[in-house]
Amino acid sequence: MQFGNLLTSIVDGLLIGAVYGLAAMGLTLIWGVMNVINLAHGPLIALGMFSIYLLFSNFGLNPYLALLIAAFLGLIFGILIYFIAIQRVLGASHLSTLLATYSVNMIIIGIGTAIFTTTFRNVDYSLGNITFGPLTVLGTRAVAALLTFLIAGSLYLFLYRTRLGKYVRAVANNRAAAELMGIPSTQILALSFGIGTMLAILAGGLISTMLPFTILSGGAYELKSFVIGVLGGLGNPLGSLVGGLVLGLLEGIVPVFMPNTWVPVIEFVIFILILIVRPTGLFGVKK
Repeated sequence: MQFGNLLTSIVDGLLIGAVYGLAAMGLTLIWGVMNVINLAHGPLIALGMFSIYLLFSNFGLNPYLALLIAAFLGLIFGILIYFIAIQRVLGASHLSTLLATYSVNMIIIGIGTAIFTTTFRNVDYSLGNITFGPLTVLGTRAVAALLTFLIAGSLYLFLYRTRLGKYVRAVANNRAAAELMGIPSTQILALSFGIGTMLAILAGGLISTMLPFTILSGGAYELKSFVIGVLGGLGNPLGSLVGGLVLGLLEGIVPVFMPNTWVPVIEFVIFILILIVRPTGLFGVKK
């Protein structure tokens, strides 16, 4: 095995792993703030893919500029989902919220399949290759990883350096106490769900610049998001970035030494081990 090939596999895995982490951030943010497991997460990632595809193919918009539009639409769509499907069952049993988000899942997949079928699409956009000595990576993957770190940094600044972010953390820690302090918890919960949705849309948009997809593709990334969320700690969005890098590194290294079919097996073995040994994950928040 050549060192250059191994190095390329490792770096390539880390680059796409960063985007996995971005996808998981949306899932774990929603869990951390409102104790809701969002089963509509996968289809939302797929909507991000199709948002970029449609804006690029129909209007000729640069995919990275299209991300801004997709992010705004994702935020609004997430807020609407909260008020229509989540608000009334919030505080009920986990089964109620699971069924509510699963219903949204099926609606998006049903409408998406009717409109787009299950034909593979791709965003035909290239930034060429970037070469450093023996290392060669796709430009789109490098830019996707860079944007992921910028988004993660922006999320951190929002949560810890803005008044709204402090409201989000206050509601996550103790909703009743936050309300006594005059914080409008309903609006903050809606905003949190909107941000979680926006992160899923952004992740899907970045994935669309790297890999082909269908309306059903989000399901695989939803499963990865659960693994990453448990690894990094459900309730800690930035821990998800670390979890994504770990998962990406695993996906980069394993195929070098054994058949690619072993990757999901190893991923879910790690998932089970983390649940057994450290249920709160590496950076988890106890609930």
